Amino acid sequence: MLYKAVIFDLDGTLLDTISDITDSVNAALKKLNHKEFCEDEYKYFAGKGIDELIYAAIAKGKIDASEFNNIKAGYIREYASKHNSKTKLFPGIMELLENLRKNNISVNVLSNKPHFQTETVLEHYFKDFKFDLAFGKKPEYKIKPNPESALEMVKLLGLTTNDILYVGDTNTDIETAKNANFDSIGVLWGFRDEEELVKSGADFIVDKPKNILKIALGEGNDFKSR
Repeated sequence: MLYKAVIFDLDGTLLDTISDITDSVNAALKKLNHKEFCEDEYKYFAGKGIDELIYAAIAKGKIDASEFNNIKAGYIREYASKHNSKTKLFPGIMELLENLRKNNISVNVLSNKPHFQTETVLEHYFKDFKFDLAFGKKPEYKIKPNPESALEMVKLLGLTTNDILYVGDTNTDIETAKNANFDSIGVLWGFRDEEELVKSGADFIVDKPKNILKIALGEGNDFKSR
């Protein structure tokens, strides 16, 4: 099947952001004399938006829930200065985006990161590439895996759900695709493993960005999930 648009998750799919997320939350926790966590733990804290990120750290650290607002505010302040410290594009991503565009396939981003953070990060790392649509978490939509924002994208693009290929690295992304009736790709370079992606129902699994182009062009039989 030939797809007309690809919607990408951001963190763990296009950008390797886990180090800056880790450092930012840990800095907020440290200032309040709370335990810090390692990157591997944050790979499971992240993915469902900023509130769930902070709640996960609170739960793991057995921190009183009354500290939520202080930790969240601290994280936002820290991330504003740290978002471009260690974050980098995954290898092959820019070439993939450019090749999708050359093949007249719409390229879009849908993240659970707050919209203002999503815009800041995209402006910094993709200053020479223009996405057709880029949504972070907006107050008018529920976060992924709720499909509201994804379906709004379909409407704005003037397409149908059958035209969309959704790409992400966590169960949240695959569930979003299923809830929106999109075909989905799980990527193996992100925050989670193949077992989670397969179990969540990913239609395709890839270990290299260039394989996403093949699937988008209707050449994806070799990458179908087991």
